[in-house]
Parts: sequence; C-alpha cells; structure tokens
Amino acid sequence: MSRYLTTDANASHSLRRLICAFSLLISILTFAPAGGAQKRRGFIGRGTAVVVDERLAVLRDKPDLNSRLVRRLGRGRPVTITGAGRSPDGVNFYRVAVTRRTRGWLQAESVASPARRGEDEKLLRLIRTSEDFDRIARARIFLDVFPASTFRPAVLQLYGDAAEEAAAKLSADAGRRLSKEEMAAGGAPTHSYFMNYNGLDRYARQGITFVFDRATRAFHYDGKSWREIVRRYPRSPEAETARQRLAVLSTVSAR
Repeated sequence: MSRYLTTDANASHSLRRLICAFSLLISILTFAPAGGAQKRRGFIGRGTAVVVDERLAVLRDKPDLNSRLVRRLGRGRPVTITGAGRSPDGVNFYRVAVTRRTRGWLQAESVASPARRGEDEKLLRLIRTSEDFDRIARARIFLDVFPASTFRPAVLQLYGDAAEEAAAKLSADAGRRLSKEEMAAGGAPTHSYFMNYNGLDRYARQGITFVFDRATRAFHYDGKSWREIVRRYPRSPEAETARQRLAVLSTVSAR
C-alpha cells in the first residue's frame, strides 16, 4: 500500500513541476517584446536608423505633415529605412518599418543613420544645441551608432562634461531629499544612501556612472569618456582638456 502512495506522491510532484514550467513558458511568451527580441544597444545594421529628435518623430501613413498620425516614436527607437519621399511643401520623409506590422513615414530630420553620409555631423550639431539630459541621451546615441566617426572625440567630451554638470545638480537634489535624521536612524553607511539615490537611475541607463566624494557629499562623473579620449585620441584637440578633467577627478577620488 505504501508503495502505491509513494508512486502517487511522485506523480503529484511531477505534475506540479510540469504546471510550473508551463506557467513560466506562458509568462515568457506573454511578456516578450513585440516583433521579436529587442536589438542589442549599439548594434545598428545596414539600412537602420535611430530616432534622435523625438519632437519630429511622428509616424504617418503618407509623406505629408497633414496625413494621419500612426504613432509617435521615442528617442533611441531603431527603425529600418525602406524608401524616401517628399511632401508637397518640400519636407523630406523616410518610409520606415518599425515592427513587422507597423510601417509608415517619418520626417527625415527625426532620425540618424550610419549608412548615410553626413548623418554623424548632423547629429553632432543637434547635440551641441541640446541641454542637460537631452544632450547626454543624444550623445549616447551618437556613441552607439557612430563608433568610427571622426567626430567621436568631440562627442565624448560633450557627453562627459554634460555628465559632470548633471552631477552638480544631482548633488544638490540628493542633499535636499535625503534626511540626515532618517539616514542615521536607518543605520546604513551615509554614502550608500547617496549612491542608491533614485535620481541617478536615468543616467545609469545612458551609461553614466558617478563617484561620490564623502568629504563634500557631492557626486562627480567617473570620467570614462575622458579616459577614452586620452587613450584612443591622444593627439585630438579634446585630449588636453580631457587630461585636465581627469587630473581634477583624481583629487576627488583620493578623498
């Protein structure tokens, strides 16, 4: 009798394992991104473009500013260019595929493509006129999409300097929001509260890492882009400035 009970228990255990595995499979299929897995950041194939100016990134059903809006695309969204056209009032458009089922027309100035000459310089101009987080996000796109561009040192410097400017603002924000009394009551090291500050999150998604000066309770950019300038472009106009930035950073990190 006990042998039959053991067999039933084993069967029940196996059934539970099968149900759990099936549930996990359903979850994966349910939450998988539409149109297949998302492309790895930094991989841009031939004919692919990336949205760099979300203000103009309106997908339309025809190459005309008065045509029907299909959807708006966010900055950093990759699309595949399949054609080109011009509206009656002279605005240039690309016909693009967003997913296997979603296609339409995007204003040409809203995207940048490594397959088209001059696109890196066009994006550099946009970066230089951008401010704050927009400058960082667009510079990050440039660094991912145009790894061999002759303008890369200039963008690396803009990216790093914008990150250091952001660090000053984040230091002030965190200082206001993090209560000394609450940190003391929590018992964790003070610097850990700063390094876990949620204001850092969106910068981390752009590849920005900050260091924290415990003496002054201030964030600083870790200098990764400046180090790349010195290492890969030592004779560039940006190299001397990068060395100066790193010299200042070394005194901060030593505290």
